[in-house]
Amino acid sequence: MSSRGFTTCLWFDGNAEAAADYYVSVFKDGKIGRISRYPDGGPGQAGSVMVVEFEVNGQKFIGLNGGPEFHFTEAISFMIHCDEVAESDYYWDALTEEGGQEVACGWVKDKFGVSWQVIPPGALEVINDPDPERAARAFAAMMKMKKLDVAQMRRAAAGE
Repeated sequence: MSSRGFTTCLWFDGNAEAAADYYVSVFKDGKIGRISRYPDGGPGQAGSVMVVEFEVNGQKFIGLNGGPEFHFTEAISFMIHCDEVAESDYYWDALTEEGGQEVACGWVKDKFGVSWQVIPPGALEVINDPDPERAARAFAAMMKMKKLDVAQMRRAAAGE
């Protein structure tokens, strides 16, 4: 049995192409792929964008203009594992601009309502410290944050 990998389908209400353009501008390695349009007699207006394929950070997505029936929730989010603090700052700022929202514990919701977790370097390590008391203190500190501050989480782990 073979698999060609996974593609995440995101359901939009008429703004899939704008969302794809936005994501490829935020993620510098992003690219737009094929754009399919609704034919005559389809559920969407003939000639309007039905599906736009795009890729960011090596992840394939399809933006589907499916209509107003479904909405994004925080039950699904995409984790951005950052190698540098400057990188996590960049994604945090980019995804919260133009109507995006800071949520909690490293989560943001972008202007289209898609949820992202911006993970700065060292964040997962400090909350997964082998010492359960250190991990609990780091986790408690994280629970009070919106944007993750790893230095503060490390100080909490150390009991400072």
